[in-house]
Amino acid sequence: MTRDRSYFLLLNIGHFLDHLFTLVFATVAALALIRDWNMGYGALLAYATPGFFALGVFALPAGWLADKWSRDGMMAVFFIGIGASSVVTSFAQTPLQIGIGLFVIGMFAAIYHPVGLAIVTMRWRNTGMRIAANGVWGNLGVASAALITGYLIDHGGWRVAYILPGIFSIIVGFIYIALRWESIIADRTGPKAVQVTAPGHDTVDHRRLLVRVSAIVFLTTAVSSIIFQSTSFALPKIFDERLQGLVAQLSSWAEGVADPSQADVATTVGILAFTVFAVASMAQLIVGSMLDRYGPRTIFMLMASMQVVFFLLMPGLTDGLALAVALGFMFGAFGQIPINDYMIGKMASGPARARIYGVRYVISFSVLATTLPLIAFVHATWGFDTLFRILAGTALVILIAVAILPRRMPSLDVAPSAAE
Repeated sequence: MTRDRSYFLLLNIGHFLDHLFTLVFATVAALALIRDWNMGYGALLAYATPGFFALGVFALPAGWLADKWSRDGMMAVFFIGIGASSVVTSFAQTPLQIGIGLFVIGMFAAIYHPVGLAIVTMRWRNTGMRIAANGVWGNLGVASAALITGYLIDHGGWRVAYILPGIFSIIVGFIYIALRWESIIADRTGPKAVQVTAPGHDTVDHRRLLVRVSAIVFLTTAVSSIIFQSTSFALPKIFDERLQGLVAQLSSWAEGVADPSQADVATTVGILAFTVFAVASMAQLIVGSMLDRYGPRTIFMLMASMQVVFFLLMPGLTDGLALAVALGFMFGAFGQIPINDYMIGKMASGPARARIYGVRYVISFSVLATTLPLIAFVHATWGFDTLFRILAGTALVILIAVAILPRRMPSLDVAPSAAE
């Protein structure tokens, strides 16, 4: 494997780990701590909220440091920092301690998106497919959080779900430093790039178009974050409630036990969640290939429409039908993820790209944090059926906003800055 391919692989592993670490607690809370600590699901979610605020708030300073110091250096800090904080979190004995641990994990997790995506969109051409491939790795991290954590709850306890990925991330961090050491030193001592603006771009009409598209990008970023957080964080709990019959049958069949209550239910819920996430993540590859050919507007409208339909179908469904419809709305939710990143990559100036992605993720992850209390309140008051109707309305807002996007994206950069 060439150094360039190894570089892209490590960036993809980083995206995988970023999403895995931020969602381990979703499965731990739903399937372990409600029993071990005798706490309600909604009460546990309150301790995860500061971590998601950290994920948003620290994205902008992470992007600023990457632009001013070293993007590769910040990625090394990400790998080692999030791994070490995960290991420390495994020793939590109280909800407050685990809340502090999740906050620190969120601080380091905030580094990846503004920094990693800035590297991906500047170093390689065929931006849509690169973002899509990188996004699939992130989605597999979302999926594996439920799968790995569910398995470890049944076979080692929830603390191991923080320890093993933490050690792995630290090891990857040192591999990353070895691979990119020369770049880190060069970034620290060498001159920074100067922004180049394409001729004829500094016009009133062009600037107005940039403002309009930017407003739509940041609006849809905020609104789509509600959907992504609600679905990815709550899916293990949704499956725990809605797929009880299917889970019991599959668990007892797989383990050869007559009594379903003796089967490893958490593992089965994790497998089903992983399957849905993994299959739905393929939407990003489809979307990525279409973005480079058709542009973002049509594809974005298709993904938003799909979400409206499947969220409206979900209330009242259980077992097999619920599983199928969940796959439908997750396909739409994951399919829309690379679109905003693609648009920012096309519009953002190179030297400030990490900071612009930082602003995007401050918005995104701040909304993610506020979504947790929403999930807890709606679930406790009305149940998940009401949440699905709210998400259908949210997807409709995206559809309306995207309808006024221009068919061609405005750009500040002359051309991609690196080779394949």
